[in-house]
Amino acid sequence: MKNGIFLITGLVITILYIVFSMQIYEILYYETEFSQAMYEENMYLAVALITSILAWAVAAIYYYAINSVAFARWYHWLIFLGITVLFATTATFVYPNSVFNEYDYEYTMQLIHFSFLNIMVEVVLFIVASYAMRWWSSNCRHTPIPQ
Repeated sequence: MKNGIFLITGLVITILYIVFSMQIYEILYYETEFSQAMYEENMYLAVALITSILAWAVAAIYYYAINSVAFARWYHWLIFLGITVLFATTATFVYPNSVFNEYDYEYTMQLIHFSFLNIMVEVVLFIVASYAMRWWSSNCRHTPIPQ
């Protein structure tokens, strides 16, 4: 019962993040021209989807594909968090930058700031995904924090 509640809560938090991604990102980082371009090109939704999919996919890989006693320590979980952050930061810079380059927008510095801000969001989503799905892992269910 408790496990199902954690899973549903994690999914609801992630869906709310995706639905309200524009508002969340504009609260965290707002610069008039950059934010307008992100809104017009629908980049907030794209970044939210990339961030969410990466967080849930890497957490699933850690808890179900790896699922080894040898990887059941908090620092192994931290390595996977680092991998997720690295991929998410890269993706949230490269994809919007390629779209903006098509329209001859120059928002490189703003995208760098935005990508670093997205690290905080990715960490929160990875923690949410971890707590939502760790309970069914046979070897890693106590990682990163024992129950």
